[in-house]
Amino acid sequence: MVSFRELSLRYRVAGAFLDAVDSASADCPHLAISAIVGRSGCGKTSLLRAAAGLLAPSSGSVWVNGRQVQGPEPHSALVFQDHGLLPWRTVEANASLPLELSGVQPKERRARIGPILQELGLYEHRSMFPSQLSGGQKQRLGLARALASKPELLLMDEPFSGLDALTRESAQNFLLALWASHPMTIVLVTHSIEEAAYLASHVHVMTGTQPGRFGAHIHLPWNDAGCRAALSTTPGETNTDARSTARFLEACGRIRHALGSDPL
Repeated sequence: MVSFRELSLRYRVAGAFLDAVDSASADCPHLAISAIVGRSGCGKTSLLRAAAGLLAPSSGSVWVNGRQVQGPEPHSALVFQDHGLLPWRTVEANASLPLELSGVQPKERRARIGPILQELGLYEHRSMFPSQLSGGQKQRLGLARALASKPELLLMDEPFSGLDALTRESAQNFLLALWASHPMTIVLVTHSIEEAAYLASHVHVMTGTQPGRFGAHIHLPWNDAGCRAALSTTPGETNTDARSTARFLEACGRIRHALGSDPL
């Protein structure tokens, strides 16, 4: 679904060029959850922006669903780290912003966004403003806005970093449930080794700072969609149990080893 091919990204900062990413190659499979892990400043967010068509490569290319990305992708949605909510708009108005920008009329916008808010537990808060929401509710509102356009590809930049530990685990489980009910390709950036090992079937580890490069690609087959579906029907198994299994701890060790001594 998403393919980075020898991708390099360069910025001009204060009159000088800054190499953010160098010759990055990785594949994020169709309908899978993939994670990009690495230390701060290694270019993770830049890769997401390039996949969304918001950042042009200095060399190499990005492909989404067999098409080379040349500009903003109409079938992709990007969830920002700070959720990107507009404080002067209500929950409903924030969630329906992509539809409004696409020219969808108000009556149809309400009809389309209502079920999404209902599913995400935000319908009763639809007239509230972002400042009146909890951190978890803001995170879900960011997802609601992304889902409004029915994306084939969901790009997430540190979506749970601002949440406390228990709320973060709950949000991760919520994302998995949402992915099961709305199959799509998800690529997320995270600093958390445990989050990558829990959510993703494909973990791409970046090493170094500027420019960042991929150092390892780790496949965790038990996190593939089919395996998760089978697990959900296994009596006595829960998502919480998965965080305590030997394979989860081993996966965390593999990711940590791939990161080497680089601090996050």
